[in-house]
Amino acid sequence: MDLAEQLAVFAEKGNQQRIHLTDGRTLQGWIMEIREDDLLMSTGFSEKQGKDDWIPFTSIHLDQLQYWDTQQSLWAPFTIDPQ
Repeated sequence: MDLAEQLAVFAEKGNQQRIHLTDGRTLQGWIMEIREDDLLMSTGFSEKQGKDDWIPFTSIHLDQLQYWDTQQSLWAPFTIDPQ
């Protein structure tokens, strides 16, 4: 499974996703779309406050992905297979 496919599985996990970026920022929200080299993440709470950003895969710490597990009410890790 390639990286985009693994990130699609990640996007389906939990209620929200949290990603840590190489520039030190952390984004929390919903993955809206995934392309070959980047993903679209919506981090807002409503149309007035919402912000959508295209994030290149190279800017994401792939070893620090998390999703909100609604069953356990906690941030759970998601592991990418390095292939």
